[in-house]
Amino acid sequence: MLSYRGIHLDTEVHTDHTVLLLHAFPLSSEMWDTQLSMFEKQGIPALAPDVFGVEGSPEKKSWTFTDYVVETDLLLSSLDIGRVTVVGLSMGGYQAFELWRTFPEKVASLVLCDTKAEHDNEGALAGRRDFIRAVKTGGAQEAIERMLPNVFASDTYLSGTDAVESFKKIVNKQPGEVIAATMQAIASRVDSCDSLETINCPVTFITGKEDKLTPPTLAEAMQRNVPGSVLHIIPKAGHISNMEQPDVFNDLLLDHLEKAGLTP
Repeated sequence: MLSYRGIHLDTEVHTDHTVLLLHAFPLSSEMWDTQLSMFEKQGIPALAPDVFGVEGSPEKKSWTFTDYVVETDLLLSSLDIGRVTVVGLSMGGYQAFELWRTFPEKVASLVLCDTKAEHDNEGALAGRRDFIRAVKTGGAQEAIERMLPNVFASDTYLSGTDAVESFKKIVNKQPGEVIAATMQAIASRVDSCDSLETINCPVTFITGKEDKLTPPTLAEAMQRNVPGSVLHIIPKAGHISNMEQPDVFNDLLLDHLEKAGLTP
């Protein structure tokens, strides 16, 4: 069973709706600590699982996002959780698309953050293969050195804020082989562009204005293809917008849940 962080979960009582937080690469459920604290205060059930090999989740040498969402569904069933609002950031967004395709009946709404629907082109795949080789040799530190300049807004990165230190701390906990296996899962994902027009639940897109990896133009393109969806661009935030601007991000999550009629 996947490891997870959870708030207001009760296996003795059926929980009709829970917020499901899917983390970014190469992080863990720990990246959602500020959001979980907010949900705890609001009395909103929330669950943040870890991918294979991270924070106690069973390691899997070769896995796909289909494998992961099937395991996530087993976790939801074990906790007697019916429907979820899926909040996926970056890699978590890719997993959110897979969850929608595989278990649409479980998805009450979607919040897709700093992510994209397209699969990788050959240039991007070559970069991912190089990354995999490098982290197998250099481990977590190699991943940090390669990613850190690109995941945060310029001011955040240069000032070395708590978000930067948290990023380094979380990544440093992970073995290189686990990071490599997760990157391979990202590289093997399917294209989700055709899935956009099938989404018929409430959808909010959130992205950092200074996101270098999945810039706002990608979120704007997705939002145009999901009828009734909304887009919020967060100033002074890069790719990990929930860690850089947690107060703004949390307000947007609550606004989504309220407008979707999914608050307690």
